[in-house]
Amino acid sequence: MSTATAVPVAPAGALDVQAIRRDFPVLAQRVHGKPLCYLDNAASSQRPQCVIDAVSDYYETSHANVHRGVHALSQKATDLFEGAREKVRRFIGARSTREIIFVRGTTEAVNLVAQSYARPRLQGGDEILVSRLEHHANIVPWQMVCQQTGASLKVVPMTRSGELDFDAFRSLLTDRTRLLALTHVSNALGTIVPVERFIAEAKRRGVPVLLDGAQAAPHLRVDVRALDCDFYGFSGHKMCGPTGIGVLYGRESLLAAMPPWQGGGDMILEVTFERTTYNDLPYKFEAGTPHIAGAIGLGAAIDYLETLGLDRIAAAEHDLLEYATARLAGIPGLEIVGTAPHKAAVVSFTLRGVHPHDIGTILDTEGVAIRTGHHCAMPVMDFYGVPATARASFAFYNTRDEVDRLVSALHVAQEMLG
Repeated sequence: MSTATAVPVAPAGALDVQAIRRDFPVLAQRVHGKPLCYLDNAASSQRPQCVIDAVSDYYETSHANVHRGVHALSQKATDLFEGAREKVRRFIGARSTREIIFVRGTTEAVNLVAQSYARPRLQGGDEILVSRLEHHANIVPWQMVCQQTGASLKVVPMTRSGELDFDAFRSLLTDRTRLLALTHVSNALGTIVPVERFIAEAKRRGVPVLLDGAQAAPHLRVDVRALDCDFYGFSGHKMCGPTGIGVLYGRESLLAAMPPWQGGGDMILEVTFERTTYNDLPYKFEAGTPHIAGAIGLGAAIDYLETLGLDRIAAAEHDLLEYATARLAGIPGLEIVGTAPHKAAVVSFTLRGVHPHDIGTILDTEGVAIRTGHHCAMPVMDFYGVPATARASFAFYNTRDEVDRLVSALHVAQEMLG
């Protein structure tokens, strides 16, 4: 079974979206008798056939446990698994594969840093700095570690447009700040945070930085060395890869000094009842049998995205964002929530007289899949004084025609419930 797919690109450099859509089997189906219009990509993207084939091919021809066997299948599986790690390293510009830790997703990446890096270093009076824009996965682990250590959590405020207040951030940095944990792109609003500016200021004060890149890695060109961040986490399922696989990038000097987060197989060199000698990086943080197929699928997804070109992806998605913003703004009673000038292709909105959950239900009957709720960002919803929003999030395989279907379905919702 082939694990490679030629990615169609229009001669002028723009993406051939109609050809690309044929790479995604799920997009050909009908929902409630209507062609599927999938606009929930911030929650989870779809997978191209080449990723499905890569995972299937591994299970059909190459499955064995990695790192531990001398037989041919184990060596082949190890080569595929470690090959995927090298693809990740290249994709984000890390210096070494020793800095690439496979985890279950961004949530596990943040928890690993909270428990292995922050917890041993924190004490009463220390401070962790996060922002009002954060996903719960970049809030709750820090609350937990603060409860465990006596440290406190400080929050960078946001503006009505959905941007972070940089001056307030600077005032919150103190000699007690031990870490800045910041989203790269807001999942709830689509705001692209100018993280370079925040990192530079934090580094000027000697504060290490973790970035939640779950919404950035699929859509923006990420270079962790250029960013100068210390930790960067992202998830495979948001970038055309499998679920249950993600990456923590960590600066090697920091990872080397951190204790393991979990104990078990493959994170050790030697075990006696008296003591254990831990394995080298990155394996020190990868206890137990890893998600081998997931890593291989993530590697295939990276190949696919790189063949498309991150710049072309960003351009296609920005065109959809501008078109959708203009079309939605013309619907009476619709208010867009989050109007930062620099956004990923995410539009959150409310519709006067219609609850967001009802919007989602009615749109589903029209074949249009969006996300409704608090988007695991309840502090953002509290800031705007709403219990929830409806959120349409676009990927490079979406079209302007699908934006038009979204708008038509919203008119149906207004006629039924508004």
